[in-house]
Amino acid sequence: MLEGMRERAIGAGYSAGWSMVKAMPRGMSERTFRAVADAATVRNGGGVRQLRKNLRRVVGPTMSELRMDTLVGEALRSYSRYWLETFRLENMDHADVAERTRVRDTEVAYIDTALERGRGVVFALPHSGNWDAAGIWLVERYGPFTTVAERLKPESLFDRFVAYRESLGMEVIALTGGQQPPTEVLSQRLRANGRICLLADRDLSRNGIEVSFFGEPTRMPAGPALLAATTGATLIAAHPRFDGAGWAVDFSEPVELPEGRLRERVTAATQQLADLFAAGIARYPTDWHMLQRLWLADLSPRPVRTADAAVR
Repeated sequence: MLEGMRERAIGAGYSAGWSMVKAMPRGMSERTFRAVADAATVRNGGGVRQLRKNLRRVVGPTMSELRMDTLVGEALRSYSRYWLETFRLENMDHADVAERTRVRDTEVAYIDTALERGRGVVFALPHSGNWDAAGIWLVERYGPFTTVAERLKPESLFDRFVAYRESLGMEVIALTGGQQPPTEVLSQRLRANGRICLLADRDLSRNGIEVSFFGEPTRMPAGPALLAATTGATLIAAHPRFDGAGWAVDFSEPVELPEGRLRERVTAATQQLADLFAAGIARYPTDWHMLQRLWLADLSPRPVRTADAAVR
């Protein structure tokens, strides 16, 4: 009962905050969110400390602590901008958002060529910049695409985020609890020459593919590479980032899946994605919104199953 009350309170709080921020003048909301980010920097809570630890791996050991302070503060301001825009994007002019999103013509050609093949495109993204704004650009140019969302609690909050992203032109598939497994739905979309966008720099299942990322082992989800390998879709890394008052997306050349067994192909392609993510994050570290533990060295070890436990 108490848990249910807590979830309802969280849902009501998000709903009220969403409405309030959309109603606030833009300048006031921007100042408010920057102030919240700066306060979080000073408070230095667990998420901020983990962000600093993650960014240290990106920039290396030679950066001074003073410069790290600045980097973390800028990264939190970038993260606060993402949340501010989340509350406001559905009411913004989407054609204007797409117009203010910079994408190189040569990289647009990668997408055009992939769609001409007729087997669909899988875009794999890190948690960088504003991936929803990047999604608006994709919708405005190519039409709706499909993505997967982790089922949040409370259910009302999950429904609110689904409605928000659907208002931007996305088809949202729940990671769990749907009538079909997400992989089946995504494969169907790709075989119809559809477009799939998946955040892919953090493995929520802890059963992903082990890769080297900034010189240390971590796991990343197998989904993007597996979908490309099993459907023949083109796999492209997309790196959303902020670009002044606007946005930008950097698209990679298609990721080549080597010949061999399925697991070998998926493992090799996932490592290529990790390398592409690392290159983009190293160029724009302030826009990487990773406040969670990511590397294996930071994760708590899995419990060891004894023979007795296995029998039980």
